[in-house]
Amino acid sequence: MNLSGLSALLPDLRGRLSADEPLAPFTWFRVGGPAQFFFSPADEADLSYFLSRLPRDIPVTIIGLGSNLIIRDGGIPGVVIRLGAKGFGEIAVEAGERLRVGAAVPDVKAARAAADAGLDGLAFYRGIPGGIGGALRMNAGAHGGETKDALIEARGVDRSGAVRVFSNADMGFSYRHSEAPEDVIFTQALFQGRKGDPQAILAEMERITQAREASQPIREKTGGSTFQNPPGHKAWQLIDAAGCRGLTLGDAQVSEMHCNFLINRGRAAAAEIEGLGEEVRRRVQAASGVLLQWEIKRIGVP
Repeated sequence: MNLSGLSALLPDLRGRLSADEPLAPFTWFRVGGPAQFFFSPADEADLSYFLSRLPRDIPVTIIGLGSNLIIRDGGIPGVVIRLGAKGFGEIAVEAGERLRVGAAVPDVKAARAAADAGLDGLAFYRGIPGGIGGALRMNAGAHGGETKDALIEARGVDRSGAVRVFSNADMGFSYRHSEAPEDVIFTQALFQGRKGDPQAILAEMERITQAREASQPIREKTGGSTFQNPPGHKAWQLIDAAGCRGLTLGDAQVSEMHCNFLINRGRAAAAEIEGLGEEVRRRVQAASGVLLQWEIKRIGVP
């Protein structure tokens, strides 16, 4: 199916639909091929309409802020959906020390909004490079806090176009994982905070900021933590002990500053970044017997 054929099925669509959309600009690594089709919905109702009329044989992929993502060089078949700030960037303080946040809101912005409202319990989001939608999908956490600690409920749209609401228990959270249905595209979250002093919360966020800047290559083209911490281990320590700090493959490199981060030094292909990660996994397993599991999501056609 071509773009005109797909558009004909969606006469009342209000969002932007395109074909052969470059995806590299949407990822922090700045790599990857194009989307066969790309859709940015106007709002939740537009997303629901799109999914309800999209032929079932066309695959759907959702991407967020692209901080924890490798899109492979061959691109992504089917439709790639990305929620924009205009329709999914709302933040609202609600009664009972609650904060409602759109899925396209950056984690850091949610943390700042909570602090400004005197709501404690969300400052950990200052240390997570990504958006709320991704945080819901992978139970994002840092600096002693996780999404599961603060979430009341998440709202989303499934592949049939139905709007669904999931309680914290429904999400089935575990370490960097949720059991929510894979076809659900999250649109917003409701968090429970607690009364706190705005200045104290901002001070905690500044501490997190300084800790990140001192230990992580946040100004590089990177994707955040590459591998999950295995039980009883720190991934970076295993990588360092296996002699992988600074290891390169083409223009991809294991960070010298924090070796659980991979870096695009400028012109790396997605295959080089993923290939370097696989080489790190091989060397760590050979050295320690531990097989590292990817934390960064890898999608698309090699």
